[in-house]
Amino acid sequence: MAEPGVIKKLDETVVNRIAAGEVIQRPANALKELLENSLDAKSSNIKVTLKGGGLKLLQIQDDGTGIRKEDLDIVCERFTTSKLREFEDLNSINTFGFRGEALASISHIAHLTITTKTASQQCAYTVSYEDGKPKGAPKPCAGNQGTIISVEDLFYNVATRRKAFKSPSEEHSRVADVLGRYAIHNPKVGFALKKHEANTSDIKTNPNSTHVDNIRSIYGNSVARELLEVEGSDDSLKYKMHGLISNVNYSAKKSIFILFINDRLVDSTALRKTIENVYSLYLAKGSHPFVYISLALDPRNVDVNVHPTKHEVHFLHEDIIIDKTQKSIEAKLLGSNTSRVFYKQCKLPNVDLNLTTAVLEDEVEKEKEKEKTIRAKNMVRTDAASQKIDKFLKTDTNSSSNDTSRTEENNHKRREIKLTSVLTLKSNVENECNLAVRDIVANITYVGCIDPNSVLVQHSTNLYLFRLKILIEELFFQTMLYDFGNFGAIKFKSGLSLYDLAMLGLEDPESKWKEEDGKKEMLAETVSQVLVTKAEMLSDYFSIEIDNEKRLLSIPLLLDKYMPDITRLPNYILRLACDVDWKEEKACFEGICRETAKFYCYVDTLNEYEGHNWKWTLEHILVPALKKTLLPPKHFAEDGTMLLLTSLPDLYKVFERC
Repeated sequence: MAEPGVIKKLDETVVNRIAAGEVIQRPANALKELLENSLDAKSSNIKVTLKGGGLKLLQIQDDGTGIRKEDLDIVCERFTTSKLREFEDLNSINTFGFRGEALASISHIAHLTITTKTASQQCAYTVSYEDGKPKGAPKPCAGNQGTIISVEDLFYNVATRRKAFKSPSEEHSRVADVLGRYAIHNPKVGFALKKHEANTSDIKTNPNSTHVDNIRSIYGNSVARELLEVEGSDDSLKYKMHGLISNVNYSAKKSIFILFINDRLVDSTALRKTIENVYSLYLAKGSHPFVYISLALDPRNVDVNVHPTKHEVHFLHEDIIIDKTQKSIEAKLLGSNTSRVFYKQCKLPNVDLNLTTAVLEDEVEKEKEKEKTIRAKNMVRTDAASQKIDKFLKTDTNSSSNDTSRTEENNHKRREIKLTSVLTLKSNVENECNLAVRDIVANITYVGCIDPNSVLVQHSTNLYLFRLKILIEELFFQTMLYDFGNFGAIKFKSGLSLYDLAMLGLEDPESKWKEEDGKKEMLAETVSQVLVTKAEMLSDYFSIEIDNEKRLLSIPLLLDKYMPDITRLPNYILRLACDVDWKEEKACFEGICRETAKFYCYVDTLNEYEGHNWKWTLEHILVPALKKTLLPPKHFAEDGTMLLLTSLPDLYKVFERC
């Protein structure tokens, strides 16, 4: 029979390295221990420098209380601490460290150097350590108050552990994640993280900031702008909770759950799952929230000594506390669900905004493309005879008509305008036009209108929201330039007094009239006089007729079967006289064209024109005109005028998850 093995006491060095491997599992664990030491030392600024993800160098510098010279000999020995004297002290521990294992563990698996200075010392002292023992006596050196701890060649003597790490970049990310969480929880302390010899910091927060400021700095404004503050308390349990959670408008592919219990970074699987279950009622499948929770519990109810890395803690009344936290979060989310906000990028994706020349495809290539099998999610589904969205909506019709004006087309031979100012303005429009955006506008299919200023259109497999008022204004501005001197006229049955129109315009709050501007009567007379003096030019170039009695007889006909909102005519007359630069030719023509376009871009929603309401006008008059003639400038794809709402491939992804 085989003899039993002999039981021997392990060498102390082996014991220490085994213990060190439990406490320090990777650079992020080492940083966590060192960060907590710095926070215990009342530091107001903490700087971390990494090389090789912390495996080659992990250096932390703080401006805390420092370490006394007398304590440097034993500071790296196991179970040496300034925070604990008796076992009973664990019942009321309120510091991060208490076992005295962090520096000891690190010194057994890395080359450790400490440089420190207290407020009472005249100079700093530096010592290097190996296996928990100093290599020599403390050496005096220059230094500021606080401590610098340099950890080099982490796991240099544990080859299997060192080989297990995938890459330095992954370890760097883990270290950054730990530092970011402590920065969020400790806004009064400034944190910085950078790579060795790098000029810029990966993370940087300022002292005396706020939780929200640090979340914005670390996780971005997309998270910070969607935060809700949540609080809860129970005096009988000696429980207080404060947190910042994302509202129902925010979601991410990766869950961010930050939990501090008595200022200690920990994890709680039960609390995490409970919060995720709450959010599952509001977020789509596969979407996750941002959650930062800080629990303050009676130290006597918390057992912090249950995990080698202090990653987990146990506390009394856990189920009750989790339930109260859940109810606080549910109440906050329920109150925020009255309004959902959806953010969408203003810059259109997959649009080449630098495209200035047309690209013609070879006909052979087109035929090859037709022969390719098109997947269902990429198939363009448009049919001119198909039903519009209005078919599914209850619509009201207005049978009233506007009989105050009539249209009369100009059938004279078209004039060719060769004015340099007009040619320059046309050239500017053409130079600013982007062909990629033009291709979208020219090939849209009308889906339906939301209101007089917004319509839904389809292009290829994409659904867009168009800010129609902005597009129509640009359409009419370009129409004014390209039909310059060749307009038809909308003639009024009886002339309209310029003075009366100006008075009505001044009564409108949009005019922003103030008493210091002068009496309204005097201003109205000035407006009518300005326009009368320009009557010949206005009639010749713009079909704006004004007679000798200071009456407006006609306005230009810019688009067949389209009537602007005549109720805005007083404001138009006022702006025409006051906002146009009449001294310089190019500025004058541009101003008249722009102000006229602003007037015409308002659709008359109260009255029908030729038996058709404003919705019919949008679909059959304005949108076709946009498709046919608009030369859209590049900024329309960047300023939210044209918004991509969704696409068929994206919708397929949603339905595939259902």
